Amino acid sequence: MQAGRGEKPETIQLLIADVDGTLVTQDKVLTPRAIAAVAHLKDAGIKFAITSGRPPLGMEMLIKPLNITTPISAFNGGLFVKPDLSIIDQKVLPADVAGQVVKTLTDHHLDVWIYRGNDWFALSAHGPHVDKESWTVKFKPKIVSTFDDVLDNVVKIVGVSDDLKAVARAETDAQGQFGDHVSATRSQPYYLDVTHPGANKGGVALRLAKEFNLPASRIATIGDMPNDVLMFAHSGLSIAMGNADAPVKRAARRVTKSNEEEGFAIAVEKYILASAG
Repeated sequence: MQAGRGEKPETIQLLIADVDGTLVTQDKVLTPRAIAAVAHLKDAGIKFAITSGRPPLGMEMLIKPLNITTPISAFNGGLFVKPDLSIIDQKVLPADVAGQVVKTLTDHHLDVWIYRGNDWFALSAHGPHVDKESWTVKFKPKIVSTFDDVLDNVVKIVGVSDDLKAVARAETDAQGQFGDHVSATRSQPYYLDVTHPGANKGGVALRLAKEFNLPASRIATIGDMPNDVLMFAHSGLSIAMGNADAPVKRAARRVTKSNEEEGFAIAVEKYILASAG
């Protein structure tokens, strides 16, 4: 549980950070100030971990600059890897559920992407956000004519559309249709991520708490999207980015500046390092 808004949190020993919209700028840049903030955390004896809807390869460019030594949570907790990207474990969707999810997203007129291991599958190389995602994660999807042959061992399915209301409706319907059989949350307003029910950022926080034998009160979390709220609930100090929507901000104990205004570094300096000193 989180400390009340008027209470001083216990000394933080681990910070878990979302990546897109949080750790990096809108242009996916890791700023020198963000790099320095993470270095200062480590100097203070505070561990640092990242979690994202990205595949492992999509976070590789962060590992060396941030000197990450903790387990890395890809696909919102669907896949945990070591800093060398070797797999620790993964949570996959049953093939029959994966097929039903694809149908539901398609019925809402969303483009569909499937992630399996380190592979990304799509039906078109020119669909919405494919070029942007390719640039972000630094690799391109494998184009298939049908998903029928790639529904086993699926770690994440993404529904994509610039019709943001359609994405929101698909999220509501997926949650209602599949219940506890999946986790369905938006990682961006135009991305609906569907994963194993145990693969969510709340599970990431619980997993890392167990890994490092820490109570929730010693953990800080920072993010900008509704799926980050799931990890806010398992941390003593939760921080929403200034670019987050109002419900995300309301769910957090603190709010920092946006990711275009060095909000991540400011949060580390103001809310974590200052209290640690």
